[in-house]
Amino acid sequence: MVMMKKLAGKAGPVALTLIVVVAAVMVGRHLWDYYTNAPWTRDGHIRADVVQISPDVSGLITEVKVTDNQLVKRGQVLFVIDRARYTLALKQAEAALAMQSAGLAQAKREAARNRGLADLVARENIEQSEARVQQDEANVAAAASAVDVAKLNLQRTVVSSPVDGYLNDRMPRVGDYVSTGKPVLSLVDARSFHVDGYFEETKLGRVQVNQPVEIQIMGEARKLRGHVQSIAAGIEDRDRSNGATLLPNVNPTFNWVRLAQRIPVRVTLDEVPADFRMIAGRTATVAVLPGKGGQP
Repeated sequence: MVMMKKLAGKAGPVALTLIVVVAAVMVGRHLWDYYTNAPWTRDGHIRADVVQISPDVSGLITEVKVTDNQLVKRGQVLFVIDRARYTLALKQAEAALAMQSAGLAQAKREAARNRGLADLVARENIEQSEARVQQDEANVAAAASAVDVAKLNLQRTVVSSPVDGYLNDRMPRVGDYVSTGKPVLSLVDARSFHVDGYFEETKLGRVQVNQPVEIQIMGEARKLRGHVQSIAAGIEDRDRSNGATLLPNVNPTFNWVRLAQRIPVRVTLDEVPADFRMIAGRTATVAVLPGKGGQP
């Protein structure tokens, strides 16, 4: 009995040690699988489409209707370019159209009179009068197009937002001169927010289109939900470039330690709380959850 009690006393610590070792091995294996194979990454960012606002006409800015970082709606006026010059250009185009129309009317009357006096007027004069009518008709059409262009330019002096979104923090000021086609400000499309997760290529086997995704934005307690929209079809090959003769220029240096490449995975947000402020560029941890996936 004494021997059995001694053995039992020794077996207890050994069993406890074995249990602790087995638990540590299981936890270590789980952590190893999670950190090396599980489809998650800390290398994620909120992304959005950025629209650059460029005026279609040049001139001085006379009015700015918005402020820095403001949320604007599609069609809302952002700023106005000096309209006086384009108003005068429209009046000049309309006057030119009126002059050409008067010339066309006179040419038609002369052509009609020559046709009515065909027995007294040479055939050559009749043909010349008809050709003049055709030329004046073309001039009237060109003048009408010039009026349309002048009206369009006058309309384009009012620059509006093409999308719902957030303005940048460098708005133009009254008196700034803007040029045609040169960006004046940028606008973050509020309807284009998504998350890009850069997954190691060793984890892509567990990532499929339409799989559910959990997103943790740095500094936020709440988690967002989404799903995998697409996986990038290619990334840049840093070891190859094209030489001057357009032949492949392959880097002859090989690094023995090869790190897994990062593949962009685009995630669509399923639902965002109304009080959650989306900011493009914020860091996110992206985890692909087990679930049904596959090509749509």
